[in-house]
Amino acid sequence: MKLATLRNGTRDGQLVVVSRDLDWAMPVPAIAPTLQSALDDWSRISPLLLEAAQQLADGGARGALPFDQKAALAPLPRSYHWADGSAYVNHVELVRKARNADMPPSFWTDPLVYQGGSDDFLAPTADVPVPSEDYGIDLEGELAVITDDVPMLATAGEACGHIKLIMLVNDWSLRNLIPDELAKGFGFYQSKPATSFSPCAITPDELGAAWQGNKVHLPLVSHINGRPFGRPNAGVDMTFDFAQLIAHVTRTRRLGAGAVIGSGTVSNYDRSSGSSCLAETRALEQIAYGRPTTPFLRFGDRVRIEMFGRDGASLFGAIDQQVVAAVARTNGG
Repeated sequence: MKLATLRNGTRDGQLVVVSRDLDWAMPVPAIAPTLQSALDDWSRISPLLLEAAQQLADGGARGALPFDQKAALAPLPRSYHWADGSAYVNHVELVRKARNADMPPSFWTDPLVYQGGSDDFLAPTADVPVPSEDYGIDLEGELAVITDDVPMLATAGEACGHIKLIMLVNDWSLRNLIPDELAKGFGFYQSKPATSFSPCAITPDELGAAWQGNKVHLPLVSHINGRPFGRPNAGVDMTFDFAQLIAHVTRTRRLGAGAVIGSGTVSNYDRSSGSSCLAETRALEQIAYGRPTTPFLRFGDRVRIEMFGRDGASLFGAIDQQVVAAVARTNGG
């Protein structure tokens, strides 16, 4: 089942069921007006959504309309909770090596996680406003899962049953702001602007055999200005799977329905598949040549992130955005 949220003039948009080929969408206001409301009562609502999806697949759905990805908001335009991990520890190891920093052994056994801003997720085709090119604008191609209610102290075995939907992510980073923020010892804030998500959130069964071990075993494909940038396989070299990440974050707190848990930048030891962020490319250049040569993004640059099934069809739709200069607003708007 594929779900999306279309603009309707409200903050949280209108929930729609989307056909597997991403051609058609059907509003389901009688079932659930928003994705959050569906997640709040998932055990009762999801069978009704699945029935609607089957009607759409059979061509018998009334009110179906062409699915316009440009009209889509993030599947959850805002969430009660957004926590992003760094599950591809080889990526962390590489970046630290480039700046001659030691790699703590605990990083291989204890996941890195930060809590990001969840009140304003970017639509998949919205412009990405940044105040300055000097901030070091970078993409971060990732995946994320959406949970239902997860109790405190959930084990990994229990956590996997709470994974309800999967999305693609661009967890935008402002690299030149990160060092000073981390030096304060309190973590990211200004260096992590609003995060972008794919047009569709899909149930794990949509991935078929590619969903194994609570990982997505498919390449995450990214382009910058229409040129291929990376296609590392998200199921390879993922040190902590999504169930392990959920178990980690529920060690001292529970998760509410609609919590979003990210994988961190998808990265492979085999660098021939490219990268999912410029920081990794620059780290490889630093190690090989003594200095990075690839620039960070500039205003006008366009980033596209997508994932394809083994039949070549787009699974989530595409995050396709242009970086633009942020405009300061007065109290008048």
